[in-house]
Amino acid sequence: MSSKPLGRPRSADAHRAILDAALALAVRDGYAAVTMKSIAEEAGVGRQTVYRWWPTRGAVLVEAMGEIGAAHGAPPPSGDPVADLRLFLDQTFALANKAPVADVLLGLLSDAFADEALRVTMRAYIAGRRALLAQVLGRQGAEGWMVPVPTVVDLVFGAMWYRLMNEHGPVGPELTEEVLVVVAALRG
Repeated sequence: MSSKPLGRPRSADAHRAILDAALALAVRDGYAAVTMKSIAEEAGVGRQTVYRWWPTRGAVLVEAMGEIGAAHGAPPPSGDPVADLRLFLDQTFALANKAPVADVLLGLLSDAFADEALRVTMRAYIAGRRALLAQVLGRQGAEGWMVPVPTVVDLVFGAMWYRLMNEHGPVGPELTEEVLVVVAALRG
């Protein structure tokens, strides 16, 4: 009896090439134009290689976005909780504004409405970002908030998502400053 695993082993190079290709296509062509076929072609692998690891373009791109998000965690505590929050918000909003992040996030959100597995994965990605913001807000102390910290998180990220979806206002340093005013007011 053989103890060899079934199928071919996962290639780290092919895996990386697929994630990079999906992001490159999203930058070049936009999320809506990305297909499993175009990802395979851009990565130089067979379509079956892509499908062996991911069932949909959304699954490929949510993993790629997860890597980008993981590289942008909470800043180390500086001793100034408001400065820490400003830095976290500036980095988060700058990232959301950088190609292809906004387009991919909005495309994933749209696809998630029809794809339960993607919806679950997106919830996990968003939960991670929410936890980081709650951690940074928590540096201001647990007492004194006019509303629960999870509601403050909703307000902050809600403003970002609403602006990304409707493109009626900037997502950048201007939003950071506006959010800091709201957070200070909610802090009492």
